[in-house]
Amino acid sequence: MKNFNKISNTLALILLATSLFSCKKNDDTVTTKPDPTAGYIKIASGYAGGAATKVDVYAKDSAFTGYNKLYIALTDSVTNEYVENAEVSLMPEMNMTTMSHAAPCENPSSSKAENMLFPCSASFIMSSMGGTWALGVSVTNHANSRSGKAMLSLKVKDPAEARMFSFVSPVDSAKYFVGLVPGAKTIVGANDLELVVYRKMSMMSFLADSSLTISFVPTMPSMGHGSPNNVNPVHSSNGHYKGKVNYTMTGTWKLAFKISKGGTVIDSTHYIDFTF
Repeated sequence: MKNFNKISNTLALILLATSLFSCKKNDDTVTTKPDPTAGYIKIASGYAGGAATKVDVYAKDSAFTGYNKLYIALTDSVTNEYVENAEVSLMPEMNMTTMSHAAPCENPSSSKAENMLFPCSASFIMSSMGGTWALGVSVTNHANSRSGKAMLSLKVKDPAEARMFSFVSPVDSAKYFVGLVPGAKTIVGANDLELVVYRKMSMMSFLADSSLTISFVPTMPSMGHGSPNNVNPVHSSNGHYKGKVNYTMTGTWKLAFKISKGGTVIDSTHYIDFTF
């Protein structure tokens, strides 16, 4: 009986140690996947039924009139896993009482997701006060070889400070839209200045334009001064013009633009206020 008790106690200790080791091992292997949408807000959501894919649209802020950086998350409708290999294209459309029109947009540059998201953009040319915006998102899901389109409703606001302006060129009667591309955190000193320019071809078509020459003068009206060492934006790619603006102090700055085409000034009346 004494030997039996010793054996029983030994087995109990072995089972306890095994249990503790298993718990410890399981605890050590538990991992939490980072959320790729952390820091963004969801501005639209729906399903591309034919592709069996849920479409969620994220941004740093709610949609506004101007150039919006967007991030599209695709998830499989069955497994709820992120879809990271897909063709994605956008078609923003404003439906008004008697007419419809589109807006400039940039599709994801790759069929491969970046950190499980597809970066893209839409430049809404008016707010939802004039009608109803829908964001069409066409998806070809390479995981299941299926395609479909989601039509997502979203609200577009006018920002406190305008981020886009438009004008008609006296040279060729073309209508241009110029938007300020949101940058990183603004600092006192030299900052990147990026604009995007689109030419209206029709109510449903806008093309990125590389033909303009842009100069600007930054001033601080409340203080009565400007700043030195600014760099005029020049075209880089896909309608984007990049330069530098030097903010010498915090507050509200006025960026006054002069836009030329073929040596002729076609607009010098517009400006963008920027406060930081």
